[in-house]
Amino acid sequence: MEILEKYRPPKLHGREQAELISVIVTAYNIEAYIERGIRSVCKQTYTNLEIIVVDDGSTDDTGKICDELSAEDVRVRVIHKVNEGPAQARNIGTAEAKGKYIGYVDGDDWIDADMYEKLLGALLDQKADIAICRYRQVSRLQTFDESVDRAVLFEGQEALACYVEERKECEIQNAAWNKLYRREVLENVSFPAGQWYEDIMFATAALARANRCIYLDTALYNYIIDREGSIMNRRINPRTFTDQIPAYYEKTKFLQELGREDLAQTHDYFFYKRLLLFYSDLEKAGDGATYLLRIEEILGKDRERALRAFQSPAADPRDRKKLRLFYKSPAAYVRRVRWEEQVVIPAKVKVKRVVKRLRER
Repeated sequence: MEILEKYRPPKLHGREQAELISVIVTAYNIEAYIERGIRSVCKQTYTNLEIIVVDDGSTDDTGKICDELSAEDVRVRVIHKVNEGPAQARNIGTAEAKGKYIGYVDGDDWIDADMYEKLLGALLDQKADIAICRYRQVSRLQTFDESVDRAVLFEGQEALACYVEERKECEIQNAAWNKLYRREVLENVSFPAGQWYEDIMFATAALARANRCIYLDTALYNYIIDREGSIMNRRINPRTFTDQIPAYYEKTKFLQELGREDLAQTHDYFFYKRLLLFYSDLEKAGDGATYLLRIEEILGKDRERALRAFQSPAADPRDRKKLRLFYKSPAAYVRRVRWEEQVVIPAKVKVKRVVKRLRER
């Protein structure tokens, strides 16, 4: 892994825009957002684009708006299909794509005007298979952007490891949409049809196949985190158990078959830690009794596997104590978490403020 301070991807002008990029935009009942999303792709400084919009059986005016935008820009092609979910919509768009490079955009989000020029410029400059960028989290009240003026170059499976280890300094994430892929990397890689959280295995497989990745620590994608009606913006929901958790199990199996038992164990650690967080959140909210029982069942069934995962070098020793406490008494675990939230964390914040004031004197 190499840190490239103040890295600037080369600009691509004229003949340097010879390669076609296929951008697959998925849309379902987002009439209030879809025009902004598609127009942000049409306004790219890299103009040699094929924009494939997949209307996944919308019942509002989403499809109509897509057709109107297609009439304005010959690069926009709309595919109307019955509703089967975002995974199959992306698969259909990918199958139709003719570009040497492929990108994805969710229709309710939008992208910066130079996103694909920068991603492709970096990909070509560094001879990479995948180019990745940071993204902004956009809510009704504020925007979170933790961009840093640098890039990170990954060799071999270093990007895969960074992704599995959930390193905060590089927001690689599950998402398909903050990346540009060399087409060859996606051969025999698809989204699991009919499932939500479809990015989990897609990202894992694509990163595993890449020989080199370049990460731009600059936010170029704008991700809506509080769209009303979006099941994906709820921390826990029925799909957590039918789709997300099975995908996590599949990810572990994939990493093991790849010969990366170390990464499989690390992934399990973050998976079971996430279940513990879900549990404390549900208890705090005072609802979701059925979900609580499901989590207890999973952690009970996977007890030995979870305890082994929390021995991973990536595991926080404090999390090991919490897991053991949960197995002794879920109620005691919840009390411990509440105590930390109400007493320990506020005290630490107060101390940091005092230290900061003393240093400023």
